[in-house]
Amino acid sequence: MPKIYDLSQPLNADCSFWPFYPPFEAKYFKRKSEHGVNAQYIQTSNHMGTHLDAPRHFVTNGKTIDQLPLEWLYGPGVIADLSDLKELDVFTPQMIEERVEVRDGDILFINTGWHKYSFLAPDGDEEKYIQRHPGPHHSICQWLLDKKIHLWGVDMISTDHPMNLPIGRFLGRGGLEHWQKVRAQCEDKFGGSDKVDELFPAEAYQLTHNALFPHDCVHVENMGGQIGAPELQNRRLTLGAFPWLFKGGEAAFCRAVAFLDE
Repeated sequence: MPKIYDLSQPLNADCSFWPFYPPFEAKYFKRKSEHGVNAQYIQTSNHMGTHLDAPRHFVTNGKTIDQLPLEWLYGPGVIADLSDLKELDVFTPQMIEERVEVRDGDILFINTGWHKYSFLAPDGDEEKYIQRHPGPHHSICQWLLDKKIHLWGVDMISTDHPMNLPIGRFLGRGGLEHWQKVRAQCEDKFGGSDKVDELFPAEAYQLTHNALFPHDCVHVENMGGQIGAPELQNRRLTLGAFPWLFKGGEAAFCRAVAFLDE
């Protein structure tokens, strides 16, 4: 029997939520003492906790959660260990391939170490987790397509770098101006405004969503749990991400899992 590792984050009403999206809410509408049973009601967006984005999230007629073949969501793959990344670092396909062999058709999960700053982690830091996570160079999109990868995932709030998201472009504009702080840190990190514009061109905005979903390359965000277990790093595994059979769903909560033969 293989050993099973949970690569998911816990989720409850205390968790932060993606900017501009509604929060996760849960409440009891029946209690054992009054109704003889406990029952809860939840209201939420699909983009909370560990979740799987389907193409419909960005593509009008894209596949929905129930239309994703299970064969795409379970199978051989690797967890690439990039846990040495720092705030707002950029990683490339070359950096992944220097650490682990990624084969055509693999499932690829990336351990950046950023899950340790997630909402319910002991070292949780909401602003660091949401606003200053690392992210891929936009060249990862063509690389993933060339590798014929249908499923990949990250232990961050998004598969895109903050500078390719609202976070680094307009979050808080006219208010707390979060985007200015993120951009200023990137300018200091990468060598000025022109370098930032070159590294994060306008056409790279949300590119891991816009460029990949039309080709049925989907992803898991907010991974965590045991994704950093040493025995899982940079080796071949059986991996999976299992959403509920959400008919018409543009995304869904999922349980991400690794199976390690003992």
